[in-house]
Amino acid sequence: MPIKLHLIALATLALLPVTARAQTPAVPMAATRELERVTVVGSRPSTLPIEIPTTTESISGKQIEQSINATDAEDALKYFPSLNVRKRYLGDYDHAVLATRASGTGNSARSLVYADGVLLSNLLGNGASYTPRWGLVAPEEIDRVDVMYGPFSAAYPGNSVGAVVDYVTRMPKAFEAHAKLQGFSQDYKQYGTKATYRGHAASASVGSREGAWAWWLNLNRLDSQGQPIAFANRRVSQGVVGVVGTPVSGAVADKNPSNQDWLILGATNQIHTVQDHAKLKLAYDFSPTWRASYTLGCWRNDNTRDAQSYLRDAAGNVVTTGTVNIDGRDYALSASDFARSEGRLEHLAHGLSVKSNTRGTWDWEATASLYDYAKDSVRNSASGDTDMKGTGWNTLALKGIWRPNGEHTAEAGLQRDAYQLRSVLTPLVSAPMAFDGNSTLHSLWAQDAWRFSPPWRAVLGLRLEQWRTRGHNSMAIGNMAARKENHVSPKVAVSYQLNDDWVLKASLGRAVRLPTVAELYLGASGGLVVHNDATLKPEKSWTSEWTAERELGHGMLRSTVFIERTRDALYSQTNAALNLMTIQNVDAVRTHGLELAGQANDVLLKGLTLSSSLTYAHSVITKNDKFPASVGQWQPRVPRWRANLLANYQADDRWGITVGVRYSGRQYGTLDNSDPNGDTYTGVSRFLVGDLRVQHRFDQQWTASFGIDNLGNATYWAFHPYTQRTLHAELKLNH
Repeated sequence: MPIKLHLIALATLALLPVTARAQTPAVPMAATRELERVTVVGSRPSTLPIEIPTTTESISGKQIEQSINATDAEDALKYFPSLNVRKRYLGDYDHAVLATRASGTGNSARSLVYADGVLLSNLLGNGASYTPRWGLVAPEEIDRVDVMYGPFSAAYPGNSVGAVVDYVTRMPKAFEAHAKLQGFSQDYKQYGTKATYRGHAASASVGSREGAWAWWLNLNRLDSQGQPIAFANRRVSQGVVGVVGTPVSGAVADKNPSNQDWLILGATNQIHTVQDHAKLKLAYDFSPTWRASYTLGCWRNDNTRDAQSYLRDAAGNVVTTGTVNIDGRDYALSASDFARSEGRLEHLAHGLSVKSNTRGTWDWEATASLYDYAKDSVRNSASGDTDMKGTGWNTLALKGIWRPNGEHTAEAGLQRDAYQLRSVLTPLVSAPMAFDGNSTLHSLWAQDAWRFSPPWRAVLGLRLEQWRTRGHNSMAIGNMAARKENHVSPKVAVSYQLNDDWVLKASLGRAVRLPTVAELYLGASGGLVVHNDATLKPEKSWTSEWTAERELGHGMLRSTVFIERTRDALYSQTNAALNLMTIQNVDAVRTHGLELAGQANDVLLKGLTLSSSLTYAHSVITKNDKFPASVGQWQPRVPRWRANLLANYQADDRWGITVGVRYSGRQYGTLDNSDPNGDTYTGVSRFLVGDLRVQHRFDQQWTASFGIDNLGNATYWAFHPYTQRTLHAELKLNH
């Protein structure tokens, strides 16, 4: 409790009006009224709808460089209010999912991530394995990141129920070139593992504009050794009293999340990942108001996952197989306990858009994107080979904007989103299993921003959707018939400018989060048997928020009350003992909470900027006929309290220092909250983590940075362990 109160005090302190000079230096985070107010001169426009008076937050590329030890694109979100990315190690490409106000890290399909309008969210599935394709954006190319909270725009499907994130990347106005080298190191100690894990990254960018043409090329390589993120284990009660097994030593006694005695037998999934990113962007201006843009992105990943047994026989030899005896109990080791794997992935992304920007009566926009698993194979020494080649998604969106007068801005659009799952599992000793799934979503939407008097603005929207899906699961027993459904989602948002300092906002929106093809049809994943259901119901949410914002002159304060009611929430639960994942609908979940956010410039002394947020969420399961024991329990992975504080001090044009603190309260990983011990493997723990970054600019071209993440070397978990204290060093050249 003292830690929690201390963090609340820190967050509240940063939100208080502070006597300060009315300057506007770069700030690490800005709670903004409208996204257009934070548009950086020369930057590309955000794809988010700027007319909707709802909660938005932004950070610029310059602010990221000054204040965050960013090795991956998702690091840019580290200090956004109520957001958390479950990044387990540097380069985490398959579990770094995004959590929002009322959605935990097990619900990746409840948020949307874009880069310049190209979909990066992996909506093939829901959960830790379906992380957004962060690797298609390098930190160096980020111009700005914009976030809209909640499903309040008719332009987005129901996956926007948590938040919509848009990475706006750089396009040059003249010739420019950049290069950056990074190195990082982590001393890690957990159970029987004590080792140092290192990595490095290199990036180079070049671009120019010549007449109507503009181009940008970015190359990036990340080579990272992550700490072990899984541990072979046995409950003590699983052992058979006897003397049959080989006597061994080295097992580590611990308590599992249910507070049962268990033994940690070794560390697994120690990953070495080498990722190559290449991106080419082209733009051509047909006229001052018409532009065509094309993006080609390629991401490659070669990775190995190793294992280390802690067990030793009487002669000191490592033991990984057979029956072992630990303290008078026999335990049988399986091939999966210390399995090793290799992955070879190559993904391609294409994006094409044609837009007008007359700001007159009419504007038009057409955008298409394609994401393709050109190569995606994993070979596991215990479970066999998994090949997902041919998996991917494509999108097409047409939009028109009509501004008949100064009172109305009407938008309407047509969209088609299509997802294709292709997965073939070839076990070591049995016949291959195939899982295929296809879904399409056709949408028609419209919304109108109406200024019916000078202080008032209202936005009314409606989204009509038709969803079709079909698939095949070679393990399935039951109904696998094709499905077709229609859904309607209304939206409304209102704002009132009370005076020069205060603005009040209210928003209400319905979101229909449709089951993904993996939830419906994928029968095996990551060595687990998946008990899915092709008749799963869509998840339906009503979300509302009420916001008051105050302009301080030297900063801003925001207070937001949010409420969400969800029916038929889609959840997956893993039973490690049975090697089984089950996907089901939860009848009803209710969440309400309060979010405070703010920033202030030149606090007490010139150059010191504070930004902070504090979130309280009360999220419980109110009905679940399939699992009555979960009723009244906390929604998994949604903490009661979250807070962060970021202090950035720019002493002069050359030196800057940033200190950050992140806090998350107690969480549960199970629907019935039967895991009270979060401080162990497969648990979900609270955490208090501090970060440091120091930057020195030698001249206009050369910049060096040093940083520490997890300054206090905290040990914390989200099923897997997060990184411990990690040192960063960086050298950058700008030309």
